[in-house]
Amino acid sequence: MAKQAPELQVSSEIGRLRKLLVHSPDSGLGKVVPSKAQDWLFEDIVHLDTIRKKEYDYYTKILLYFLDPSKIKGRVEAADDPANRRDFYKPGHASFFNSDRVIELQHLLADVLGDHEIKIKLIASVCAIEGCSWQTEKELQQLSAVQLANTFLCGSYNEERMIFAPIPNFIFTRDIGIVINEYILLNKPAKKARTREALLAKYIFFNHPIFTSYRDNIIEIPDTFHHFLLPKEGDDHKVTLEGGDVMVVSRDHLLVGISERTSMEAAHQVINCLFEKNVVKKITIVKIPKKRDYMHIDTVFTQVKRNVWVMLGNFSKKSMKMEGADPVQRVLEEKKKDEKLTIIQFKRKDPGNPRYFDSLEDLLSDISQTDLDCTEKPRFIFSGNNEFPFDTREQWTDSCNVLALREGVVLGYDRNDKTTEAFRRNGFHTVHVHTLIQQLEAGTLQADEIRDTLILMPSAELSRARGGFHCMSMPLLRDDIDEDNNGKD
Repeated sequence: MAKQAPELQVSSEIGRLRKLLVHSPDSGLGKVVPSKAQDWLFEDIVHLDTIRKKEYDYYTKILLYFLDPSKIKGRVEAADDPANRRDFYKPGHASFFNSDRVIELQHLLADVLGDHEIKIKLIASVCAIEGCSWQTEKELQQLSAVQLANTFLCGSYNEERMIFAPIPNFIFTRDIGIVINEYILLNKPAKKARTREALLAKYIFFNHPIFTSYRDNIIEIPDTFHHFLLPKEGDDHKVTLEGGDVMVVSRDHLLVGISERTSMEAAHQVINCLFEKNVVKKITIVKIPKKRDYMHIDTVFTQVKRNVWVMLGNFSKKSMKMEGADPVQRVLEEKKKDEKLTIIQFKRKDPGNPRYFDSLEDLLSDISQTDLDCTEKPRFIFSGNNEFPFDTREQWTDSCNVLALREGVVLGYDRNDKTTEAFRRNGFHTVHVHTLIQQLEAGTLQADEIRDTLILMPSAELSRARGGFHCMSMPLLRDDIDEDNNGKD
């Protein structure tokens, strides 16, 4: 008897993508005001109409062409018709694309809220953390499941009155959870602005039918005992974990970042929990500086192919440099006790005997050669082509934060010109998503034919939200790498 294909499984960063969770920008993004932007983790306010129509909608379309073409093929013109374009892209409308492969979180939330008991519990929970009045709670109970889901996300159910703050970061679905093989690791956001996101995600994962058979595989990392008594200096002992700091690089190997958003204690808890459950055989901790510039490890590096990685040159062993520094200053900086990067690898069989890596390149090369059995020499594509000031400028606009649709085919922002040039120098084709969609719709090119390609996505507004396509995706199902040979040279 043939083995039943899994509905949920991720064992690499580059296996062919089959299912993912996304959230299209909702009206909450259009309500972010300058005085609250940084509190809500945005660097600036964004123009909602532009971010939707001229940027994110292309992301939705290219995902559908690769993952669920029957939902988009022949419907591009209708989807872009000004009279009904929002109906196609947003749940709750009759013509919503409603894919079971490109899965909209707001749609799942509305499904969950269709259960009256869950609806009442979730309203009470949200109102508790938002400090709402009893009258507001009663008003929310009168809304339909679709209206309530929208209200929870954007903060209002009509244009005249906001009930609570929007949660504009919900578009970064990577951060709410991560699939590790057949398990779901739920995250604990570091910032108060994301508390409601974590609550909504928990209700979705534990209650929606598509996750029913995996409910026993949902992992929540516990808080440390008496964590709420710790002073601010004890933040490292609090459990904060976000998905941008977790990478599944092979079935046996997980990377966990310690960063501005993920604490040392969270990494400690992840190691103990996943080793105890025998989820992976080794976990590598990548500790980066706690700076807004980096935020998560996926802003510093992501994988493109078995032997190809895109990364920030600041963490390269060949160029551990300080921008603008003279030779004397660089030497003095290198002698500081607090290192820029610390990499420690733990093995389940012998966690007390860790392995240390001197550089990020050493770690990534080891993953390519040891974990992925790659015989080709590892290659590194550097942000901004490793030229100052373009390297740091383009890293800020997520040049290192690419999403692999399959091995060698990745999505990145079109504004990172020097990084695009570096991709070309490394043998990659580049194509703008506008052109690619025209070719896919006309049938002059098939998604399966595309190899070694950086797909350039419009990014003027999206990049100001401080997250790339790796951030804007939570993969639920990827093929094992060996199942997709089309991505190989």
